[in-house]
Amino acid sequence: MGIISGYPVGAKIASNFRQNNICSKEECERLLSFTNNSGPLFIIGTVGILMFHNTTIGILLFITHFLACISVGFIFRYWKKGKNTWNETTTSNSYNMQKKSASFSNLGEILAESITSSISTILLIGGFVVIFSSIISIFKASGLLSNMTTLIEPIFSFFNIDSSFIQGLLTGFLEITNGINSICSINCKKISINIIFVAFLLGFGGISVLLQVWSITSKTDLSIKPYIYGKLLQGLLASFYTYLFINVFPFLNFDL
Repeated sequence: MGIISGYPVGAKIASNFRQNNICSKEECERLLSFTNNSGPLFIIGTVGILMFHNTTIGILLFITHFLACISVGFIFRYWKKGKNTWNETTTSNSYNMQKKSASFSNLGEILAESITSSISTILLIGGFVVIFSSIISIFKASGLLSNMTTLIEPIFSFFNIDSSFIQGLLTGFLEITNGINSICSINCKKISINIIFVAFLLGFGGISVLLQVWSITSKTDLSIKPYIYGKLLQGLLASFYTYLFINVFPFLNFDL
């Protein structure tokens, strides 16, 4: 559901598992680290088709995004290993109680709760996007974003990367959609650089998504740390896998 529906569905389901005592705290934190992802509609439709104007790029980004999240899942299998206090009997009883509570007689109630929860999540996402779009505009108007770009520029010059990517990356760290749109709009003969940076931002998700997840997990005893570590690692792995695919398969290299 996390890979199909996009942010922040994976985190919401993991938190619900914990609230209903279906999984232990440690297991839910492992789930949290890799099940909250961008969906195919956003990656292929919005990023690939609308921003890059290329469906193949969208598919490439989705494949590397999926591989990165699976890799993080395997790595975080050992998160707090040996501290799992999951009681199978308690979990089984909790699950059975949930199954018994869902019946045709209370179908209307269940549908109403599902719709209410969905609308609440949509408002949450929209609210954070609006807030961070406003913050980005303030940073640009105040010159703070330009000053940060100037500070980071020597690092990009050292790696022979166009400094025009800096502002897009900084924006993407705050809010993923605005950042990716900024990077996609940069005219560069080596478009593989644009694609690799976008792959990182898709994996990381940005501070906006982080706060969305935090607002969801705050209702439980789950720590936000594994999510932060997992998303940073996923961003790096996604960009690495994208780099490999572009260099191994010639038809995926769109550089001029």
